[in-house]
Amino acid sequence: MQNEVVSREEWLEARRVLLAKEKEETRLRDSVNAARLALPWVKVDKDYAFETPEGRKSLADLFDGRSQLLIYHFMLGPDWDAGCTGCSFLSDHVDGALPHLNHHDVTWVAVSRAPLDKIAAYKQRMGWQFPWVSSFGSDFNFDYHVSFSPEDLAKDKVFYNFTPMQPADANDELPGLSAFYRNDKGEVFHTYSSYARGPEELIGTLMILDRAPKGRNEDSTMNFVRRHDEYEEAAKAPSCCH
Repeated sequence: MQNEVVSREEWLEARRVLLAKEKEETRLRDSVNAARLALPWVKVDKDYAFETPEGRKSLADLFDGRSQLLIYHFMLGPDWDAGCTGCSFLSDHVDGALPHLNHHDVTWVAVSRAPLDKIAAYKQRMGWQFPWVSSFGSDFNFDYHVSFSPEDLAKDKVFYNFTPMQPADANDELPGLSAFYRNDKGEVFHTYSSYARGPEELIGTLMILDRAPKGRNEDSTMNFVRRHDEYEEAAKAPSCCH
């Protein structure tokens, strides 16, 4: 792999063309962010219950005293042996952000349908610290269109990413991110959800790879990704001591 090799002046000219596109992308992202913040909200009237290490909690309890809640719909079904590889890749980027999110009135919680003991075992394996609760026995995952029963998957279509899709392209669990707001009265509102590649910007490694000479260097979406304890050989870290 080698791109065309040019003079410094020619490279600068090409880079300025790309810079214009990058600035266009930044302005578009600002516009999309503003539109996201302007979305209407839906009041959550259903009483959802979650199993947590501290006992049974409601959706309002998951805010942990803050006004904003981000829930990552982590794919780990009741009969799964391990968490989804892609969800695990994204979740590797969460712990470092927690102090910043919490200090900015945002609570991050992962939610899966697996029982709490299975979640705890996988969380320990991965070495994560972020809150992770179980919605086992609750409608929560189904209502937010990230879990599908055998009956759902036997139908002509399932609803995911705001679109009907073929059940063959779905799964019993799929990923997503949902945002909620709690007001001073204790009322909870659903403000936003994103599915499929929507939360991709949360994965800092991909954003870094996009700046590397070979980019993501993938044959299909994230086909190179493994759980962080499953890479065959640890990456060789540069050292100033050799």
